[in-house]
Amino acid sequence: MERVAPPPSRRDVLRGGYALALTAVAGTALAGCAKGADSGVGADGRVTIELWHGQVDTAKDALARLVADFERAHPDIRVDMGGGVLADAMLQKITAALASGSYPDIAFIFGSDLANVARSPQVVDLTSMVESGPTPWKEYWAPSRAAVTINGRIRAAPAVLDSLAVVCNKKVFRDAGVPLPQAGWKWPEFIETAKRLTDAGSGRFGTGWPGAGDEDTVWRMWPLIWDLGGDVVAKDGRGIGFADAGTQALQVVEALAKDASVYIDPKPGSEQMYQVFQAGRMGMVVTGPWGLPDILAAKIDYEVVPLPSFSGRPMTISGPDTWTMFDNGEARVRAGRTFLTWLMQPAQDVRWDVEAGSMPLSRLTQELPAWKKQEADTPGLPVFVKSLETARVRPTHPAYPQISQALGQAVVAVLLGKSTPAEALRDCADAANAALLIPR
Repeated sequence: MERVAPPPSRRDVLRGGYALALTAVAGTALAGCAKGADSGVGADGRVTIELWHGQVDTAKDALARLVADFERAHPDIRVDMGGGVLADAMLQKITAALASGSYPDIAFIFGSDLANVARSPQVVDLTSMVESGPTPWKEYWAPSRAAVTINGRIRAAPAVLDSLAVVCNKKVFRDAGVPLPQAGWKWPEFIETAKRLTDAGSGRFGTGWPGAGDEDTVWRMWPLIWDLGGDVVAKDGRGIGFADAGTQALQVVEALAKDASVYIDPKPGSEQMYQVFQAGRMGMVVTGPWGLPDILAAKIDYEVVPLPSFSGRPMTISGPDTWTMFDNGEARVRAGRTFLTWLMQPAQDVRWDVEAGSMPLSRLTQELPAWKKQEADTPGLPVFVKSLETARVRPTHPAYPQISQALGQAVVAVLLGKSTPAEALRDCADAANAALLIPR
């Protein structure tokens, strides 16, 4: 949702001012195909492209090293990493830039934002780039391909890849006399395990759940809904596809809340929830591979197991994010394609994965010695990678943010005991279905 380690708040895609941002994106379509005024070509013929990377700390440093190596190998292209903002604020920044006609060549866009950003005619279609030349597109994991595909066209390059699994604190399990779960376990077992791990007297929780109503709250629900046969949007596109499955999925949340076995994190980003786990006061936490470095640093003796299911079939979610390219003229588009094509190759992908904390975009990267060593050095990491074989992604649909917001409010209402699953889902459906009926 979605490295070594960007803060979990990178999953918070439902930021304030979202409706205004969507209006700005739509406005660019009406404004025509205005290009940035600067061609990017210097007097010496060197082309400069602007990259709004959105990264901080370790990930930013890792990207800077890759950019330096790219520039040495491509002396006719310069990549300017100086502009942009943090990833959590990128949507507002990029929509304002598109509206003004002065935008970067490449920006780090959350996967759940891509459908709306790609409505702008300034977004470059990358289908021919990834389906030809050296890019091992067919070897990319299905989630990384699905997250950038809209109406059969590739509208961005995959940037980072993750998945969800359950991390268990072995000491908490031992202290509670509870056996560690195994692959193939079911959600009723998760509920019972959380209950047995909980000790109110010592302030110990069985598990945690984000309670801010943001995307971090919501994307944990989709594996339950998919496993129950539901979907985000119904096949006819006119309503949600989880009216029944969503109610059943919310019953899991309700059971955890009634048992008082769940720590509810009221703040965006879920950082408090992770801190409780790292402090040894939580038995299980649903998280992604980005959480492992902090868990290791806290010296937690842990084990990673796949998400439980209702059916017994493997089910998880992946939340890939993207490098989205914008049209600033032929020379800069050509240079941008060159950079992204280079960045997507396994030799560069594995460096980004190891140094910045992503997972391999393709099976070819997974087979490289550097990634094999990373897996060997990071307990539990292979579980996250294995889950990519069956992971699904949220749809690249322009109404997704409103659907997510409605479901987030439903989850919080159930967590706090303010609504039953059936009541909360009815309210969610009313808001989400209204959003789906808006012409786009």
